[in-house]
Amino acid sequence: MLLLSHMTTGRSRTLIWVTVLLLLSHNTFICLAGSGRQEVPQKIVSLGPINTENVYLLGAGDRLVGTTTYCVRPDAAKSTAKIGSVLQVSVEKIISLQPDLVLATGLTRDSQIELLRKVGLKVVRFDQPSSFASSCEQFEQLGQLLGLEKRAKTITSELRRQIQTIVNRITALGLPSPKVVMQIGADPLYLSGRDSFTNDFIELILAKNVNDTLSGRIGYERVIAADPDLILIAIMGSETGVASKEQEKWNRINVIKAVQDQRIHIVDPNLVCSPSPATFVQALHQIVPLIYPQIPKPGTF
Repeated sequence: MLLLSHMTTGRSRTLIWVTVLLLLSHNTFICLAGSGRQEVPQKIVSLGPINTENVYLLGAGDRLVGTTTYCVRPDAAKSTAKIGSVLQVSVEKIISLQPDLVLATGLTRDSQIELLRKVGLKVVRFDQPSSFASSCEQFEQLGQLLGLEKRAKTITSELRRQIQTIVNRITALGLPSPKVVMQIGADPLYLSGRDSFTNDFIELILAKNVNDTLSGRIGYERVIAADPDLILIAIMGSETGVASKEQEKWNRINVIKAVQDQRIHIVDPNLVCSPSPATFVQALHQIVPLIYPQIPKPGTF
């Protein structure tokens, strides 16, 4: 007891929690392991916004007992217990919620995942998807984990159908492929690249990404030389005015066709930069009329 009273650092407190939980739950985990049954998780902690949105999309939001401070969509997620930020979660808080499934992200620290697994918690990590297709694959894997595989596949099938309908409409109208810049960072300039998730917002609907490299770092000179038809700005923190400042900066480069035609648009970064299957299609419905003005309104495909 004297030893425990002096262990007051964050790491020491975590180790105490781990030790105590191991002792208290040892018999329980032996019983579960010996039962041979695959339990459907009923108490879930999500360590990232995409995971949280996907759980709600599957209709399992009532199973979420904890999320991060970044998990604000849908609105119901705001009222869940908060276990820290995406980058820094509280292992003690997660353990106290006694979840039977923890959904980690690519940003979750390996050391924290290890600690959670040491107390017998099931942790499944979903890395940042690299495309709409990989996002759908992850969503279906989550559906399988939650015993909702059929529902997950129904949802992804409908989302794929919506995208194909958009593509069919563009093809039927015989529309040319505009050259598009999607800016996702500033100071330095950072664009959507060929191997990024956001590239799908452009190429899945038959447009051409001006930045055809793997890197997002590209100079203004290359953009000017490519002479894009359209510039989309999707920068996190746009509510602070950073996107408007970038729009003003582009407007001063009046040799670009996009500037001359007044086709520099700010799009919602919370949708564009949050690659869940549903938010991808929601964002796409906003982006399509910007790239193809001949298609007047979102949702009319």
